[in-house]
Amino acid sequence: MLRQDLSRRRSSIRRNRVSEALCDQRGQIKVVAMLMTVIFFCFLIGGVAGLRSLTAPAVVCWGAHLGWLHFAGTRLAFIGHMATLIIFTLLALLELTADKLPKTPARTAGPGLVARIVMGAFCGSALAVSAGGSLILAAVIGVIGALVGTFGGYQVRHALVTRAHLPDFAVALVEDILAIGSGLLIVSHL
Repeated sequence: MLRQDLSRRRSSIRRNRVSEALCDQRGQIKVVAMLMTVIFFCFLIGGVAGLRSLTAPAVVCWGAHLGWLHFAGTRLAFIGHMATLIIFTLLALLELTADKLPKTPARTAGPGLVARIVMGAFCGSALAVSAGGSLILAAVIGVIGALVGTFGGYQVRHALVTRAHLPDFAVALVEDILAIGSGLLIVSHL
């Protein structure tokens, strides 16, 4: 009887240890999954900045305004202010309009490229701050996303206009909708 009791206790202790180890593993897996999600979203918001440099910060401001992103108590708390929302929204609307003008330089030209890189880094960092992730890694991933969005978007738009003979204005409008829609989707799901 005593041996059976000892055997049951040992078995129970082993099960508890295994259960604790599995809980620790699940917790670690959840943390890694969350970090990977944040990194992926930082890349995507960088891609939005590559398509439209000022749309990315505008949707981040809208995300804060709508309560999807949280910056209170951080150095980026200004993103949640109404003035910041208005400024970036107006700048994004101006950019959307300017993109349709014939004399607007290519997004791959110096000033436009620098703006996309800076905004990709800034918006990636903002998402990381909101989610509690790594600021430096998020900025780097945001820059990579901005470069992919800039050059990839340019190549796709150029191919659609020159090879598929689609009107540039229509392709630009679809690109606008894609940038705004995907940006809002990103900030609403972080």
